[in-house]
Amino acid sequence: MKKLFLLAALLNLTLAAFSSSSDVWPPASLRETGLYSDWNAKTVAPGKLRFSPQYPLWTDGAIKTRWMELPAGTFVDASDPDVWQFPVGTRFWKEFRFSRRSETRFIEHTAEGWKYAAYAWNEDESEALLAPERGLPGGVVMGGGLRHDIPSRSDCRSCHEGSPSRILGFSALQLSADRDPNAPHAEPISNDGITLRTLMARGLVRGLPAYLADGAPRIEAKSPTERAALGYLHGNCAHCHTLSGELASLKFSLQYPLTAPPSARPPGLATTFGQISKFVPPSWDAPGDRLVAGQPDRSVLALRMASRNPVAAMPPLGSRVVDDEAVALIRRWIAEEIGTDALKHKSVEDR
Repeated sequence: MKKLFLLAALLNLTLAAFSSSSDVWPPASLRETGLYSDWNAKTVAPGKLRFSPQYPLWTDGAIKTRWMELPAGTFVDASDPDVWQFPVGTRFWKEFRFSRRSETRFIEHTAEGWKYAAYAWNEDESEALLAPERGLPGGVVMGGGLRHDIPSRSDCRSCHEGSPSRILGFSALQLSADRDPNAPHAEPISNDGITLRTLMARGLVRGLPAYLADGAPRIEAKSPTERAALGYLHGNCAHCHTLSGELASLKFSLQYPLTAPPSARPPGLATTFGQISKFVPPSWDAPGDRLVAGQPDRSVLALRMASRNPVAAMPPLGSRVVDDEAVALIRRWIAEEIGTDALKHKSVEDR
């Protein structure tokens, strides 16, 4: 880890040599991003809003803390509830802890678009320096002989630019006041945390459709298990698997859209049940369905979630450890709650 941190330090010096500007992007150290008002005490600066998505993204058990900041006098345009528009100058931070502070990611909306950076903390947490553009593979010890990769900037773009919505975990559904108590790895809202309601009350989120005016959207499901399962897939998979992103040609969406009232929303299984997967698991002789009612062992979706084989793993990056709690949830949902009536979930064009 010390060698990796020295590499980040050399990069820091290189950046300083090429530019004396205080606004060079990306900043050479985390302290230059403005997250903390007192670096030594790690006091978060005023104006930074802490938030917790109700369906958090799995990162091998890391404890995460998140903040965002809007420029003074601005707000988020939420007229499209699934693709919020953020003003230039919006910034996000996400801290990862594996027994200690290990990494903090930083995203800023600039006039040129969204930009991404990651910072590696040293062992005594006295400094966090910019990771190389190619990332720091194996840069963080997780335990059990495993190491966490600090992502490259191209990795960041792969996840954040896979759909029209560039920010993960900060949306109407994720910030809903109606929290799912069965969501895997659910995080409590901190005393200083925000929800969709508090953002609306402060005028920081505007333009939501009338059917979301109560600030409490939820996944409409026939059971708590189905609600949690669809929520997990939305929070962990839908930033790539949508019908409007870079993988749209797959016609495979795990997004739970809010662009229409509950009664008019498309069924959550429209592109999964009875749909042949384009991926053939290594041990299979022929393609199988993405989801097979009552049969998790024949459902490609469940099998790929349970794998960390580089050929088959889902997600393909950002995780080295299978999310056992989520896999158990998805398998239970498929085995016990998706029966022959699942045919009604298929889209009209596929019947």
